[in-house]
Amino acid sequence: MATNPDPRATVLPRLERMRDTIRRNLHRVPFAEDALAAYFCAIDRRTPAYAKAVLAGALGYFVLPTDAIPDVIVGIGFTDDASVIALALTTLARHIRRDHRDRARDLLDRWRAV
Repeated sequence: MATNPDPRATVLPRLERMRDTIRRNLHRVPFAEDALAAYFCAIDRRTPAYAKAVLAGALGYFVLPTDAIPDVIVGIGFTDDASVIALALTTLARHIRRDHRDRARDLLDRWRAV
């Protein structure tokens, strides 16, 4: 009988990479709270598989260093990332719960305090 791995073993490294990306760019990423809420939705057991796939794709696009518009271009660098996140959030809004948003807000508050 196979045992299920501890989800924290896979979630924490991903969250740390996302944290590092957001921390470095917090002053330039107005949708950071939405991105984190989407992340918490994507790892929630209650979220359907199709929604997790859409959210994982959008979040992956956000954290990957290569994308359609390089993030280093001041003023427009995050517009493509924001568009992908916004589309995913709009499409899957019913799955992003209040507790996902609360966790995202709390986490951002802690990151800003550091």
